[in-house]
Amino acid sequence: MTKLDGNERWKTKMIMTEHVEQYEEQQRENPDKMITMEERTMVRDLILLPYIDTMVSKSLKEIEPSSNILKRAYLMAGEAIQRRIMQDTYRLQKELKQRNIKMLADEQDDYITYYKIFCRGYQERFGLTRDVMRTEISLRLTKYTSELGSILKDYLK
Repeated sequence: MTKLDGNERWKTKMIMTEHVEQYEEQQRENPDKMITMEERTMVRDLILLPYIDTMVSKSLKEIEPSSNILKRAYLMAGEAIQRRIMQDTYRLQKELKQRNIKMLADEQDDYITYYKIFCRGYQERFGLTRDVMRTEISLRLTKYTSELGSILKDYLK
């Protein structure tokens, strides 16, 4: 998806009709080469998973020296979540590789982290704000925790 897609303002600029026709024809010919929303979500998740793993690791390091009675249960739960994070990371890497999509960290602004996405011959810049990252990380950690909770509930029945 380019900056021109969905933006009607570009039609008012001085563009030769041949260029407009070439652009529209190119978009019709290669819709499968552009990155889809599903793939964009996969890229976002692959970007966020290392941050989630780091957060879980820090929490486990904080729990280790404590004398909490449930320390062992917390450690086991954290390790199970980390295993799930690694499984998801491996699955996403494999899936994106099959779809011929690569990504590289580009630059980091004050509030936005940018990545370059190379998708089937196209290059795109992808940015995530800190607020979006925090929200998505929180949602994903909640999901992992609830999955672990449901597994425990099923086991204890």
